[in-house]
Amino acid sequence: MSYHEFQSSGVRLGILRILARRTMYTANEYSLNDELQGNYGHHLGKDRLHSELAWLEEQGLVIVQQPRAGWLITLTSRGSDVAAGRACTPGVAAPQPGA
Repeated sequence: MSYHEFQSSGVRLGILRILARRTMYTANEYSLNDELQGNYGHHLGKDRLHSELAWLEEQGLVIVQQPRAGWLITLTSRGSDVAAGRACTPGVAAPQPGA
């Protein structure tokens, strides 16, 4: 696994875990990116964030809506299982015990 793949898998898990803690399991791209930076140390540009969100949507882990004001991201039930470690998806880091 390359460093880029390692980093992407951590970013994806971070996104899923953030959404799992949100009311209605939904966040906009701006607050999601702020929390990725503040709590997980992942500093992503908008294009990179959109790429990761598109990848997660292709895997059926999130639903992305794209209104004019910014993307809205909602966690799916499968995404919730992956965030909690009840399921695994190649390309998403597994949660560490106690984390």
